Amino acid sequence: MKKRAAPPILTSDSRLIDSHCHLDMDAYHGDLDEIINSADKCGVNRIITIGIDLTSSFRAVELANQYPGIYATVGIHPHNAEDASDDIYRELKKMAAGPKVVGYGEIGLDYAKQYAPKNIQLREFARQLALAEELHLPVVIHDRDAHEDTLMLLRERESFPDGGVMHCFSGDISFANQVLELGFYVSIPGIVTFKNAGELQQVVREVPLTRMLLETDGPFLAPDPWRGKTNRPEYLLYTAGKVAELKNIPVDEVARQTMLNTEKLFSLPQDVSI
Repeated sequence: MKKRAAPPILTSDSRLIDSHCHLDMDAYHGDLDEIINSADKCGVNRIITIGIDLTSSFRAVELANQYPGIYATVGIHPHNAEDASDDIYRELKKMAAGPKVVGYGEIGLDYAKQYAPKNIQLREFARQLALAEELHLPVVIHDRDAHEDTLMLLRERESFPDGGVMHCFSGDISFANQVLELGFYVSIPGIVTFKNAGELQQVVREVPLTRMLLETDGPFLAPDPWRGKTNRPEYLLYTAGKVAELKNIPVDEVARQTMLNTEKLFSLPQDVSI
């Protein structure tokens, strides 16, 4: 069996933030403490765990309250758009008042699977963008095969005073530039390490590091050499290493700048460990 490549090693004063992970999911049940501690030892000392419906949002907030270096978002994923209701939005609004809730999302559009009809996805996306603005929270956007409609709804709001991020960025450099024009960040997943990810690799080469976040989207999308396995926050090191390679800069520079970007967008306190 071929030995897996080791991840890059950060210096003692560099840290990474996993800006998008789903720590509440079943893949992490039973050994969550070990997964979080292992990430911390590797230099991934803060994680934002993402809500995708009422239950997962509640669990995200619960985990954030349990671990010092974990923060939460709340929201309704486009897959779950048909389940949205006034009562659910009232509950999400209450949760969002918690001190460890730093963003609103994952919200957006998904035309690849269409678990919910397009018209309902569009309606609930627009509603949640308005709610995020009311709550003064940055938005975490899911966009899959829906670039045109995603941009249309984002542009209709004209400005996002609290900012936002295009999670698990999947477009080309033209789309990236349009996202940047909105004042958003682009978030780079482990896909960037795949051999067939030429378009995303080009985006990484051209987008300024100052406008970039890093994420696992765990437990999904593990980077090479763990492709196909359960993704863990510590594997963010492989993504950071690939970004460093593509930009021809030290991995510590990638870690420091993306950490600062994530702190800025989500108003995270500094120097907090898991």
